[in-house]
Amino acid sequence: MEGATAMYKRKLRDLEVSAIGYGCMGLSMGYGAVPERRDAIRMINEAYELGCTFFDTAEIYGMGSNEELVGEALRPIRDQVVIATKIMYEKSDEASSTEKMLQQIRGRVDASLKRLGTDRIDLYYQHRVNKNIPVEEIAYCMGELIKEGKILGWGQSQATEDEIRRAHAVTPLTAIQSEYSIMERMFERDVIPTCEELGIGFVPFSPLASGFLSGKIQADTEFVGVDARRVITRFSKENRLANQPLLDLLTRFAALKNATPAQISLAWMLHKKDFIVPIPGSRNFERIQENLGAADVELTDDEYNQIENELAKIEIHGNRTDEDIAKLRDLL
Repeated sequence: MEGATAMYKRKLRDLEVSAIGYGCMGLSMGYGAVPERRDAIRMINEAYELGCTFFDTAEIYGMGSNEELVGEALRPIRDQVVIATKIMYEKSDEASSTEKMLQQIRGRVDASLKRLGTDRIDLYYQHRVNKNIPVEEIAYCMGELIKEGKILGWGQSQATEDEIRRAHAVTPLTAIQSEYSIMERMFERDVIPTCEELGIGFVPFSPLASGFLSGKIQADTEFVGVDARRVITRFSKENRLANQPLLDLLTRFAALKNATPAQISLAWMLHKKDFIVPIPGSRNFERIQENLGAADVELTDDEYNQIENELAKIEIHGNRTDEDIAKLRDLL
């Protein structure tokens, strides 16, 4: 594999990554038909060639097949990249003590390591904070796994400020991965400021609002099969029409900067804080190039402020929730 194009780096606590990462879930599930395996591997390699060194997966993506895919694609360049994966942990009846819980989580880590074909996971997230398990117990387990060298750092997903502070006090967090985009800004109130205060990275998933901010989805676009956009409310026909003012704003700035609406969306995010590292996903070579190219689109302070002022006047219609996505099963 040829040497990668340089992209500027950012820090997630002590973990250095490319300013934009690659969310690999869509290569195995989530948004309709998935690419052939050889094409998916090529896309991951293409992302690396374009300067991406940060790749995100999870044990539940494709029931482990996404980890296997990512591991196979990155094996030749393992020491040049950062791999993040996740555990969706439900405490079982057998985990009557924290030590037994650690034993269970260690087993899950070992399974992910085997699928990824690596000896360590750079960043290991709790995929969703389980409200029935004290975050301090999970944080302790993660600290032990760090001591063992199985993981290098850990994080939470969709965590609250209180959950972040309590977990961080036990084992310092490397990053928080949560939904964040121009269309979903709830974490600006307390989570992102808390990350800044504590030196924790923030990794937005769905930074392009599941593709809505690309501007390539029309009011009459149909979603079929196993495609989460069938149940994400911002993709209802009426909400697609109602959110047109947002796309008009992005299109206007895209023309000004010789960029695309998606690139403006990512550039806006990168301008906001230097510890924010979005992980857009794509199943298309051109979109991967477009998304990673956003690192070269630099907004001035004045341009950023203009966008912020215009956004304050725009009402966003619809959202994306785990509860809605769970409804997809009922449609299949």
